[in-house]
Amino acid sequence: MYKVDLPVDNSADVAVERRRAAEAARQARIFNTRHRVMGLDLKALEQQVAENKEREEMAGQRERAFDMLRVTQDEVLMKQQQEEEERRAELNRDLIQYRAIRQRAEDTRDADLNVHLQGALGLSIPIPESELGPASMQVFQGEGIGNNDKRRAQMEQTERALRAQREQSEKLQKENKLKELLKGKELVQQDLRAVQLDALEEECKRAGRIALNNYNHAQAAECVEKERKERMRKEGKEMAEVWHMVTSDILTECPKAAERQVDGGPVGGPRVLTDRWRGMSPVQLSAIRRQREEQRLEGKRLREIERQREAAWDFQRMVQTREDDEEERKAMELKKEKRMEMDRYNEQLAREQREHQQFLSKTLYTNRPTAQYFTQFSSSSR
Repeated sequence: MYKVDLPVDNSADVAVERRRAAEAARQARIFNTRHRVMGLDLKALEQQVAENKEREEMAGQRERAFDMLRVTQDEVLMKQQQEEEERRAELNRDLIQYRAIRQRAEDTRDADLNVHLQGALGLSIPIPESELGPASMQVFQGEGIGNNDKRRAQMEQTERALRAQREQSEKLQKENKLKELLKGKELVQQDLRAVQLDALEEECKRAGRIALNNYNHAQAAECVEKERKERMRKEGKEMAEVWHMVTSDILTECPKAAERQVDGGPVGGPRVLTDRWRGMSPVQLSAIRRQREEQRLEGKRLREIERQREAAWDFQRMVQTREDDEEERKAMELKKEKRMEMDRYNEQLAREQREHQQFLSKTLYTNRPTAQYFTQFSSSSR
């Protein structure tokens, strides 16, 4: 067999090197503390920002293009409107010129009847009348006879109408002048009547003022008389009251004047009139003193009974307080015993906890991790 030099296939090595380079780039990007952002792709975000800016720029260019297109369309529309107006004006001028040249009144079929008879046309037919047929006749026999008489009659009729109008106008002017004169006289009469009415109104007002003054004077005199009578009545009433006070039992100090008998007889005894009472008699005073002494003794007896009741209540409260103190002392002792028992139980739990911690730290967890153990974390990008 012959030895053949075949090319070496190093595609596997190239693929490995490419993966290693990608891994190194990925680790450099992920483990870089200045550019690392958890959960974000900066390149993708920058690309999105650039795309948004490009999209906004394109939208702005589109809007500007639309604005320019609108302005151009407005200018074209205004130019078309101006051209349309100019075209209409030119058509109107052409129409007027066509009517002035092609549609004259002299060129109509009945121009010889309506215009020639009025002397507006001086045309003559160059063809002899013998060669013209019946359809070419322009003026018939019998037409225009008595035209001057008719015109003269019309002028006279017009003159008579104008004269009648002038006479009617003069008559109307005279009637208007007469109406104005009558209106002026009527206005003068109205003014005279108004002056007379004003004079009568002033006279009536003066008479009314005089009557009102008389009525006011009468009212004032009546008010003065009423005040005098009222003053005299008050003075008489006051004098009667003074005389009654002087002659009544109030100033005489009669002891019997303060007593009056009640309705029904002497069952209830006399009733005292407060406005006439001037004091009690010695018998009444002694009765009041005796009743007051009895009330004092009764109050003393009631106070002694109340004092004895209060003493009994104090003794009862003292006994109850002693019993409450004894119960509270027993409760405190029971609570103290429970707290001591709880302290002993907690101390036992603490001792068991310490023994368990010593077991964990000295017996169970004796294999401490070295620094090389922590280097295996965050060493790859996957």
